Amino acid sequence: MLAGLYGAVLMAGFLAPYGAEAQDHDFAFAPPSRIHFADENRVFHCRPFVYRVEANNDGGFAEDTKQRFPIYFFVRGRSLKPSWHLFGVEEPARLFLLGTDGYGRDQFSRFLYGGQLSLMAGLLATALSLGLGVVLGALAGFYGGWVDEVLMRTTELFLALPWLYLLFAIRAFLPLDISATQAFLLLIAVIGVVGWARPARMVRGVVLSARQRAFVQVARGLGASDFYLLRRHVLPQASSVIFTQAALLAPQYVLAEVALSYLGLGVGEPAPSWGNMLAALQQYHVLASYYWMFLPGLAMVPLFLLYHLLADAVQARSKGVPI
Repeated sequence: MLAGLYGAVLMAGFLAPYGAEAQDHDFAFAPPSRIHFADENRVFHCRPFVYRVEANNDGGFAEDTKQRFPIYFFVRGRSLKPSWHLFGVEEPARLFLLGTDGYGRDQFSRFLYGGQLSLMAGLLATALSLGLGVVLGALAGFYGGWVDEVLMRTTELFLALPWLYLLFAIRAFLPLDISATQAFLLLIAVIGVVGWARPARMVRGVVLSARQRAFVQVARGLGASDFYLLRRHVLPQASSVIFTQAALLAPQYVLAEVALSYLGLGVGEPAPSWGNMLAALQQYHVLASYYWMFLPGLAMVPLFLLYHLLADAVQARSKGVPI
């Protein structure tokens, strides 16, 4: 299921009916489109359809039931760079599965495109954090002595600090007037560097135990180098810990990116991310009047649940417990 979710995000250009930055101010804060199978005369149709939605006098939207617009599959886009989309409707009708924001941008399309940024930020920050944690934890556990003392005191310092507030503080001191690419890379660096302490301590514990094993001592006696011992005999013992930490850290870092972008400290508009999609909820009239602006936040919940199920499965498998 996680692979399917990541695949859907990677195929956003095909699955999304509209572009990430396509605006239509006539449909600002339009509600999610109602998909019908039966018309106003209660006649059933095999192909789903929508009615044209028009703004009414009280600021809302109403369906014009005079004409049906079928939903077609594998349709050709009409942007400057035509492309194929999984589904769509003919103009002047619109198909907004999750409604639109204040600029008339399709929330469903922006959610898919924004997932490319938010999920990639989580994966890259996890790789950076685990890379630092594995290297520093392996050095501390394998060599011990003053190396272990210095590195473990440093991890205690990082663990004692509230990491989310530390992220806010670090990002607030960095320049705000930067490009979206620079903000994305900066975000990954900040999140990844802050979170290395916990995996480092766990890897260090496994390495401390593994270096005392008989086969490691025999390999050392036969002249094996430290790098060979770590690569071939010691670090493979920590593989289950590393995979479990990856499954736990990735959703945390996605949530960190969402929080920073929500507060305006991450990737800014018009580039889509899950965090700046939720930023509109800071306005009271949006919070009170447009329920569909919550939907991108609710759509993230399955991601976090799936990651925690994956972490439980990896941990159970490492202990020999049937999954």
